[in-house]
Amino acid sequence: MSLLLYLSVPPHTVREIVGHSDIEVTMTIYAHSSLNDKRAAFGKLGDALC
Repeated sequence: MSLLLYLSVPPHTVREIVGHSDIEVTMTIYAHSSLNDKRAAFGKLGDALC
């Protein structure tokens, strides 16, 4: 399911697939950021602050 989120499948769709009643449960279990995701996020933050 993490792969579905990584592939930009909407979280509410993943929630329905796994059968969770609360999106927060789905995101807590399956949403993981990679080191590259974190680097990209900090890069965007740096760009916005400059």
